[in-house]
Amino acid sequence: MRVRKQTLGNRNIVGSRVEEIRKRKGIKQKELLAQLQVRGVDMNASGLSKLEGQIRYVTDIELLALADILEVSLDYLVGRIDEEDK
Repeated sequence: MRVRKQTLGNRNIVGSRVEEIRKRKGIKQKELLAQLQVRGVDMNASGLSKLEGQIRYVTDIELLALADILEVSLDYLVGRIDEEDK
């Protein structure tokens, strides 16, 4: 597993949760990118890495796709609730 070279940013609150859930579910970044593309979201590896590192902003379309793929609510991704299953 690679170690993040850059410090965490402050451009989104979604990234850390996306990374946490992705890793817990055993989904590789490459697999997540493929699933995003199927849903019409064109993102490259660098973009996903920056999103997870909270260095890059997240669009509403990306947010919806990520919630669907990771099977969590939008409220969970944006930090409004702490439990995934609500």
